Amino acid sequence: MPPIPLVELNNGTKIPIIGHAMTVEACDATKGWMLTAIQAGYRHIDTALLYGTEKAIGEAIRESGIPREEFFITTKLPFNRQDRVAESFDLSLRNLGMDYVDLYLMHWPMAIPYRGAWLDLPRDADGSVITIDSPTFNESYAEMEKIYASGRAKAIGVSNFSIKTLEELFQTATVVPAVNQIERHPYLAESDLIAYHKRKGIATEAYSPGGHGNTVREDLIIKEIAAKHGVSPTQVILAWQIAGGVIIIPKSDKEQRQKDNINLPTLDEEDVEKINGLDRGERLCNRIDKNGKFWGWTKERLGW
Repeated sequence: MPPIPLVELNNGTKIPIIGHAMTVEACDATKGWMLTAIQAGYRHIDTALLYGTEKAIGEAIRESGIPREEFFITTKLPFNRQDRVAESFDLSLRNLGMDYVDLYLMHWPMAIPYRGAWLDLPRDADGSVITIDSPTFNESYAEMEKIYASGRAKAIGVSNFSIKTLEELFQTATVVPAVNQIERHPYLAESDLIAYHKRKGIATEAYSPGGHGNTVREDLIIKEIAAKHGVSPTQVILAWQIAGGVIIIPKSDKEQRQKDNINLPTLDEEDVEKINGLDRGERLCNRIDKNGKFWGWTKERLGW
């Protein structure tokens, strides 16, 4: 299988356009997944301190026998550690057993009080997560810029930012984010945000790139195009992402699916246009709750 193509970020750092996500659901089996993914050819691995998978990923990379420098490792600053950027970054490096990461992202723009456990989040009477006004994401990003200047993060960026929150960030940022990692799939194409990224020199990276759950995979147009190319619906959706120049981080615990996710068809222009037409602005992974909020912020505050 040919190597995965590289995308050059705005500071010259190169990232494989297809990576493997190792999220919180994968904690117990992360090391095994990681080893089969490495064997399949993945060298771009996405994790986060919140996921609890950093230690297993570091172990798997060392066990693989492949030099650290051949990997592109991304981890993230938790939303309930926005006031502890340096401490959180150091903890991630210790967990990974590495002296640098290739990309460090701010996981979410909001700040939530830390209560001693990663997902022990304070909530108000209506069940909404409680957020705090300080530090702002501008202040936390300024601390990330110091880490970038030290060379221990080869690139820095954000995740789950909108045009609104990026505009706010640019009021103080001295380093343009290399990446904005967002939910993106055919039902949530984010065309305006991606166009904004291109103007600013920010790479778009999609999590849940095949659609969260089976909703998009069961779409009749997706299934029709899959049958045309003799591939799975997931492969069609991932190929559509690549056709748009979007970096993707699919996740699978199945060895064959890991291989399928990097063996993608080349879609015809008419295929791409049909899939583009499916956009309905619908979030499948991160939905606004009954109180009109997500992680304590309103849709308006998030810029959604």
